[in-house]
Amino acid sequence: QVQLVESGGGLVQPGGSLRLSCAASGVSGSIFSIYSMGWYRQAPGKQRELVATVTSGGIFNYSWSVKGRFTISRDKGKNTVYLQMNSLRPEDTAAYYCNAHSRVDYWGQGTQVTVSS
Repeated sequence: QVQLVESGGGLVQPGGSLRLSCAASGVSGSIFSIYSMGWYRQAPGKQRELVATVTSGGIFNYSWSVKGRFTISRDKGKNTVYLQMNSLRPEDTAAYYCNAHSRVDYWGQGTQVTVSS
C-alpha cells in the first residue's frame, strides 16, 4: 500500500514562493520506477485539476496556468517528489494533492496553499 504525505503548504504573499514535498512509502525501492507522480490542486467550489506530472520515464507535463512558474522534481533516494512554486498568484490558492499513478491511483491528504496579501 503506497502512502503519500505532503508538506510545505502555507500562507504566502503574491509573488512569493513555496516548495511542496510529497514523501512516498510502502514501495520497495524507488517509487518512481513504477509510478508516475503528480501534483493536483482543488480550489473551493472547483474540480480537482492537474498542476504538474512526471512519468516513470522522466517526461514532464505542466498545466498551462503554471508553466514557467512551477517546477516538479523528484529525489529517487528519498522517494520524494517536490513542487517548487514561484511567482505565486492569488488564483493559485487551493489544496494541493500528491498523486502516484500506475494501475491504481494513490493520493495524499493534501496541503493548503493560500496566496494573499
